[in-house]
Amino acid sequence: MKRINSIDIVRGIVMIIMALDHTRDLLHITSITQQPTDLATTTPMLFFTRWITHLCAPTFVLLSGASAYISLKNINNVTESRNHLLTRGIWLIILDLTLINFGVWFDIHFNVLLFDVISAIGFGFIILSLLLKCSAKTIGIIGLLIIFLHNLSPNLRLAETSLFKRLLMPFFAPNAFPLGRGITFVVGYPPIPWLGIILAGFWVGSIFNKTVESRKKLFLIIGFSSLLLFVLLRFINIYGDSFQWTTQKNYLFTFMSFINVTKYPPSLLFCLLTLGIMFLILSFVEGMKSKFTDSATVYGKVPLFYFVIHWFIIHPIMFAIVFLQGFKSSDLLFGFNFGRPKETSGVELWAIYLIWLAVLIILLPLCKRYGQYKEYHKDKRWLRYV
Repeated sequence: MKRINSIDIVRGIVMIIMALDHTRDLLHITSITQQPTDLATTTPMLFFTRWITHLCAPTFVLLSGASAYISLKNINNVTESRNHLLTRGIWLIILDLTLINFGVWFDIHFNVLLFDVISAIGFGFIILSLLLKCSAKTIGIIGLLIIFLHNLSPNLRLAETSLFKRLLMPFFAPNAFPLGRGITFVVGYPPIPWLGIILAGFWVGSIFNKTVESRKKLFLIIGFSSLLLFVLLRFINIYGDSFQWTTQKNYLFTFMSFINVTKYPPSLLFCLLTLGIMFLILSFVEGMKSKFTDSATVYGKVPLFYFVIHWFIIHPIMFAIVFLQGFKSSDLLFGFNFGRPKETSGVELWAIYLIWLAVLIILLPLCKRYGQYKEYHKDKRWLRYV
């Protein structure tokens, strides 16, 4: 299958950043008790450590849609592509709710079932498989309509007991459902807003049919246009995000308020800001060759493998640190606490960065070896799913 190097580079970059966010989630001393984007309690360093990772999920999802388009063109068989997307989508949801959920929580009782980004991509693939006979442009328009209009859904004046509120709103906004016996099903990534991004990504995939220079220019135009529209809508402060920005105690915190947009669900402004930056990065790395891009490509070629494995590296490190801090296994609280004790545990932000770098060093040879295995065993169909 033909690969696009810039896709692997950008995907690798955001996956490097993603590991920072998950290291912070599991190990930072205040990650259980404090929101890093809460301007009343955060610090600039903590805020931007979290904020930069907002690039990860939308980039990952959009490039999944782009890769689906490229795969369709390489296979040149709609039926085969539809079947692959359908089975892959189902597989991703199953994988997310089992192995990945265990990696996130390390809870053998599965008290929390989290519908996370991998499930959202799986849902997107399933819907995309049903739309493959439509043109890339039509699919892209559907995606853009969802991105631009889904923020209207909370404004629909319907009774809380209405069918829409009870059955459809969980597809638009985060929600939690108790399933009995202490198990809670959490929709962390509402599928409809993320579906918009993956469908828009399918259209973006068609841009890769163009020459390198043409797509560099087009990505630059799309990126700057998205950021310009973000600034305009954010400044007006009326539509596009559930939280308005406000003047803060100084210019830095006011700027932080301005860019502090909603990820759950991904608001229009969140998408314009993060994807605008992603398009600029795509334009910048087209045709680039360096030691850094080579390393980023190693991660970007095996994104699902990386995503699964990195949890099983970070989480044992978390337990090691907790035990070194004097806690016992009887002190560990699972479920939403990741296995962290009720008492204060974890490390300061500077240590998070050191641990993050160590995690990346561990992951590099593992991803490289697995990528080589995939390259040498293209006849094994199951490798297309991992």
